[in-house]
Amino acid sequence: GSHPQLEDTPPRIVQHPTDLLVSKGDPATLSCRAEGRPAPAVEWYRDGERVETDREDPRSHRTLLPGGSLFFLRTLPARRGKPDEGVYVCVARNYLGEATSRNASLEVAGE
Repeated sequence: GSHPQLEDTPPRIVQHPTDLLVSKGDPATLSCRAEGRPAPAVEWYRDGERVETDREDPRSHRTLLPGGSLFFLRTLPARRGKPDEGVYVCVARNYLGEATSRNASLEVAGE
């Protein structure tokens, strides 16, 4: 018998991020998992702007985890130079298209 070829599929988000409230300086993880073939590349956007992670800047306190989640080593409040607060979305792409997660807001409590 012949096996059907595995067909390439566009990305779909299988785990969406949820709103987070964290204390200043605490670590945080915004979850995102995408499926697709070939495996989609995941990027994060905050308030419409692409989020830099340690892939672009080795000194960044934000790490893109292998599954696509965004990990903050420590969260910084808004009044510091690079705030982490905002509305985040996760976007997964491969050559067949892209999928966008629902919005998740990250709030940093404490001064």
